[in-house]
Amino acid sequence: MNRLFKPAIKKLDLGQKFIWGVATSAFQIEGGSTADGRGESIWDRFCQVPGNIADGSDGSVACDHYNLWESDLDLIADLGVDAYRFSISWPRVRPLGDGAWNEAGLNFYERLIQGLQDRGIQAHVTLNHWDLPQALQDRGGWESDETCELFVEYALEINRRFGDKLASICTHNEPWVVAVLGHEIGNFAPGIKSRKVAMQVSHNLLKSHGMALAALRQDGCQAELGIVLNMSPIYPATDSADDIAKAKIDDGLIVRWYMDPLINGRYPSDVLEHLGDDSPTFTADEMALIAQPNDFIGVNYYTRNFSSNGNPWDVESTGNLVTDMGWEVYPDGLTELLVRLHSDYRVKKFWVTENGAAFKDELENGFVDDQARVSYIRDHIEATAKARDLGVPVEAYFAWSLFDNFEWASGYEKRFGIYHVDYGTGKRSAKASANWYRDFLGDESQ
Repeated sequence: MNRLFKPAIKKLDLGQKFIWGVATSAFQIEGGSTADGRGESIWDRFCQVPGNIADGSDGSVACDHYNLWESDLDLIADLGVDAYRFSISWPRVRPLGDGAWNEAGLNFYERLIQGLQDRGIQAHVTLNHWDLPQALQDRGGWESDETCELFVEYALEINRRFGDKLASICTHNEPWVVAVLGHEIGNFAPGIKSRKVAMQVSHNLLKSHGMALAALRQDGCQAELGIVLNMSPIYPATDSADDIAKAKIDDGLIVRWYMDPLINGRYPSDVLEHLGDDSPTFTADEMALIAQPNDFIGVNYYTRNFSSNGNPWDVESTGNLVTDMGWEVYPDGLTELLVRLHSDYRVKKFWVTENGAAFKDELENGFVDDQARVSYIRDHIEATAKARDLGVPVEAYFAWSLFDNFEWASGYEKRFGIYHVDYGTGKRSAKASANWYRDFLGDESQ
């Protein structure tokens, strides 16, 4: 370590140029699912199937951010953050995925981005946070080369409209989730259950990323360009040879499967062997395209994982706090992950693009005293600082999430926000975590 850590970490411990932000995604907060010409997304369709969403809800209203965006931007500004990471809804701006652009939808994002600029907040845009237009799913979705080509058109249009006001453009958020949960396990949209399809989808997501970066750079894009991956350290649950081997393959499927092609232009050979006939089809030219230089790699970290061929790991076994998602709170895993990624891949820079926790919040007299979330965020910021001290070029931290929101297959049962949302009235209430983050960011002392 380069310096002794103080008991209470300070903002400036991470440097004057470090970016501090909060994050959301379109389907989780916007609502307005049929407003002003928005098209149907795969998540709109998925929510209609009984049993897909834990509480039977959908994202048609969510946090009503589509109508409340201006006051929401005031809340963001009040936190004192540098940056806001959000996603654009492809079906809102191009309802069928191709064809005519929806000017009303584009105008919404124009107002949002201008509102951020007026408040001195950087706009960090994600193009695909899982809400593919249903019309494209009906034509093959991410299994189809056509979707990759249309994704490039979409990326270029967003850059043409807004590029001069964007700090960064992320192509895809968590392609592992889209591929595995959406197309192999099937508990996320579009609900397909085929490992072979899932692995082809994972390749096409990476291919479309490379295609989009090449096209955006050729078009003169000035925003920083990258991709966001969900990753965790993975340990064998026991010291048995079987568990050690499974942990290596699991690491290959969630970390190396994405990082190896993005940085080195190839898939890990042991994972290809493991997949066998379920491996995707690809060409050498496609692999070279995937390995476009990234200005940043976003890391979404929530917990660590254990692998076993026998009994599943007992998350309670370590005695650490467990979140409402059933995830162990393990900040050291973030340091370990960032150090490992830097050692293995020598990426230009990393951003922690999502980090947060769901707890069973209780609203009392208009306030949520979420001290567990305060500790979670503080300890993971310290874990980020430790990685920086160890030489990792990590240069941003985005808390997940700004608001309680539609938490995908969990519906509205899980709350990740630093602002509480009353889903009946739409009222936002700052939690202790929002107040802590505001105070932390406002403290410029050494």
